Amino acid sequence: MTTPTYSLYYAPGAASLVVHWLLLELDVAHELRLVDTKSGEQKRPEYLALNPNGVVPTLVVDGQPLFEAAALLMTLADRHPRAGLAPALDDPRRAHYQQWIFHLANAVQPLFRIWWYPHEVAGIAHADAAQAHVRPRIEAAWERLDAHLAGNGPYLLGDTVSAADFYLVMLMRWSRAMPKDALQWPHLAALAAKLKARPSFKTLYEREGLTEWA
Repeated sequence: MTTPTYSLYYAPGAASLVVHWLLLELDVAHELRLVDTKSGEQKRPEYLALNPNGVVPTLVVDGQPLFEAAALLMTLADRHPRAGLAPALDDPRRAHYQQWIFHLANAVQPLFRIWWYPHEVAGIAHADAAQAHVRPRIEAAWERLDAHLAGNGPYLLGDTVSAADFYLVMLMRWSRAMPKDALQWPHLAALAAKLKARPSFKTLYEREGLTEWA
């Protein structure tokens, strides 16, 4: 069996962070290809040929470019089952695992797009109103997730860490400059502390040149 080859197109701190983190956690060979999003490199024809959405991440798997952070997490975790970061298809926890991955991708991550780029949905004149509207929705998401962890934690699947937890912690990191960041919820804060203590997180920060929320 040929050893999988991975190339990750990334930007520091962007949605690619969680894919990079999982590659490190899985301890699989990979190469990093920095995308200069500030200069608009993600919108150039060369990159759009890999990812027509013009965003990061893109993960090239055995020569095939793939995108969508949540899907990439699931693919990596399934391709490397010995790490135990995804329940097997016949595991009763599989449905809950998929539920949380999709919940984070569909119900939480899109809220941050509105928070960061409110003019995209409301226009420049109404950007402040858009942020004011989305902030309580993000906080409500933290409230629900914290309540789940309180009764079923310390991880989303109970006693077992999964790729979904890495995804959640990345999204929590994105709230660090908000008026009420995710660490204000105790069970979320405890989850973040556990994952940030893993050696892969330190390596991730070193490679991406990050210092905040360390």
